[in-house]
Amino acid sequence: MNAVTAVSADEGQAEGQAVEKAAGKAAELPAKPKRGRIKCIVWDLDNTLWDGVLLEDPDVKIRPRVVEHIEALDAKGVLHSIASKNDYETAMAKLEELGLAEYFLAPQIGWNPKSTSIKVVAEALNLGLDAFAFVDDQDFERAEVAFGTPEVICVDILDLEEALERPEFQPRFVTDESARRREMYQGQILRDGLEKDFVGTNEEFLASLEMGFTIEAAKTADLQRAEELTVRTNQLNSTGRTYSYEELDALRESPDHLVLVASLTDKFGSYGKIGLALVEKGEKVWHLRMMLMSCRVMSRGVGMVLLNHVLRLAGEAGAPLRADFVETGRNRMMQITYIFAGFREVERDGAHAVLEAETSDIQPPPEYVRLEILP
Repeated sequence: MNAVTAVSADEGQAEGQAVEKAAGKAAELPAKPKRGRIKCIVWDLDNTLWDGVLLEDPDVKIRPRVVEHIEALDAKGVLHSIASKNDYETAMAKLEELGLAEYFLAPQIGWNPKSTSIKVVAEALNLGLDAFAFVDDQDFERAEVAFGTPEVICVDILDLEEALERPEFQPRFVTDESARRREMYQGQILRDGLEKDFVGTNEEFLASLEMGFTIEAAKTADLQRAEELTVRTNQLNSTGRTYSYEELDALRESPDHLVLVASLTDKFGSYGKIGLALVEKGEKVWHLRMMLMSCRVMSRGVGMVLLNHVLRLAGEAGAPLRADFVETGRNRMMQITYIFAGFREVERDGAHAVLEAETSDIQPPPEYVRLEILP
C-alpha cells in the first residue's frame, strides 16, 4: 500500500481542504530572510531521503547527495527530524540499516498530517515553528504543511540545492558548539525521559542531575557563540535584539561594560554556553541592556542564576540595577524571571520597558546547582 493513500478518509478530506486554501503557498519565503533562521529541517522519506516507496519496495536506494547535505548541515549545528507517512518500525529499521537513524531527533513516522508531526517535533525540541524547514517531494504534503504551520519554510526536494543556499539555512558562524548541537539535544531528550520516569519532587530530580553553572567574562573565543545566542534565542531573550560579533567585541573591550557568558553541565555532559548578559556600568545606576538564556535550560531551574549574579555585582558597586525589557510576543518567560527577581517597571515607551531592582536582598543560587565564578 502506498504510504500516501493510507491516510484515513477524514484526514484526507481535511488535508484536501488545506491544499485548496494553501495552493501555491508551500514554497513561499519571508520577504526579509533572517540569516541562520532555520534550526531544524524535517525530512520526508519516500522519494525524498531515498528513491521509491519503502512499503512497496524494501530495497529503496538512498540519495547520496541528500545524505551529504544532512551531514554538512549537522556539522554546522542544524538539527534534523522526520515527518513521514510510513510504518514506524519498518522505516526506523531502514534508517538503522543505512546508518542514518542517529541524525534524526524525535522522528514522527505514522499517518498523522505532517503539519501535526512538525508541531510535535517543535515541542520535543522546544523550538519555535519559524525555526523549521520541511522537505518533501509532493505538492500535496507541502501545501498541507504550509496551511497548518505557515511559519515553516517548505522546500520541494527538486529545489533542495537552491534552497540550501538561501540565507535562512546559512549560520554566520559555525562554532565548536555547533558541531555538538545534536549531541546536546540527544542528551536533553535523555534527561526529559529520565524526568518523566523520576519518582520524587522536582527539586530532587534537579539535584540528581548534579548541575554546575559557570559565569565568566566573555573572551574573544566566546564571541561567535555569543552572537549565535542572540540570533537563536527568542523565548528567554529580554529584548529580542541581536548583536554582531563586532558589537560584542567592542562592548567586551569597553571599561564601562561587562559581557558575561554562562555555561551549564550535568552528569550527562555539557549544555555548552547557554547564557549571555550585557551590562552598562554607570556611576549611579547599572543597566542590564540584555540578558538571555538558552531555551534548552528553561526547565532546569537555573534561569535566575545569571541575573542574580549581575544584581550582586551591581550591589557591590553600590548601584541599583535597571534592565531593558522589550515585549516580543515570545519572551513572556523572561519578563516573569525579572518579576521574580524583584524588578518593577519604572519607565515605558510602547513595548520597551525599563525595570529596576534594589540590590540589597539577592537570592542565593538553588541548592541543587554548584555555582562557579571565573574571571
